[in-house]
Amino acid sequence: MIRNRDNKNKNIIVNKTVKSFLLLATVLSASIILLIIWQITKNGLKPFLTFYDGRKINFFHFIVGTRYSTTNYQIGFIIINTLYVVLLAILVSVPISVLTALFIAKIANKHFSRILTTVIEVLAAIPSIVYGVFGAGYVTIIVKNLGNALGIVTAGGISVLSSVLVLTMMILPTITMLSITAFKSVPREVEEGSLALGASKIQTYFNVTLKAAVPGIFAGIILGVGRALGEATAVSMVAGNLSSGPSFSLFDPTRTLTSTILIGFKETEGLDYDIRFSIGMVLIAIILLVNFILNYFRKRISDKYEN
Repeated sequence: MIRNRDNKNKNIIVNKTVKSFLLLATVLSASIILLIIWQITKNGLKPFLTFYDGRKINFFHFIVGTRYSTTNYQIGFIIINTLYVVLLAILVSVPISVLTALFIAKIANKHFSRILTTVIEVLAAIPSIVYGVFGAGYVTIIVKNLGNALGIVTAGGISVLSSVLVLTMMILPTITMLSITAFKSVPREVEEGSLALGASKIQTYFNVTLKAAVPGIFAGIILGVGRALGEATAVSMVAGNLSSGPSFSLFDPTRTLTSTILIGFKETEGLDYDIRFSIGMVLIAIILLVNFILNYFRKRISDKYEN
């Protein structure tokens, strides 16, 4: 009896200790996020509250304007360009990622599946600067040649299309890996039930397995969108530096929020320095809003398939 009481007290102490460490880790993680948001917001609000040589930026003009320069900071068209490029990249990458994941998880033999999974993992680990160099050295050439074949003059291949292709390559591994996990998580009994009713394996994979894995696939899409919105280095090397817009032509140069922050980031004080924090503040707000919307739809989809 005494031994059981001692073991019970020991387990209580262990549980409380583990919970305390988990709480500490959670608080640290949340603190980092809050600290980043606080610092970006604090510096990002300065251009709208402080005079720089007798000049103060109007927030409304900043957020909806269609021209960006060192004398005219307006990012409305850049916001549209960013969302447009990311949307196109998602539309291209999602079908490829899902079909690749379905093949790896359900159709390929174990040895081939293991090899392909390793390849996808390597692609996910490649630094963004490498994707940028590849995009500047090869993707832009392909886009330039494609434009020439269609009779379209491009800025050396620097364009919306180049940005979309580079972003597609970067987010493919993320969506694919999570989609593989989603497909493998589908209960085997569900597939066997479909096969027992006379459906072929391919019919089962597309009509049963794919539908059951949609919530997990959607989680991969959310992470892919987050990476696409936040990518700076690679996009800056292939997007261009458009000063006005928005730009919807696939062969025209473009400009994104992240590339705007990165390009010309040389000063350590002043309006040109602080305005980049303002852009970062807007970017954080967009990422939070997009994630909120996507998570809302993911929950709706999850509830639909669970019921």
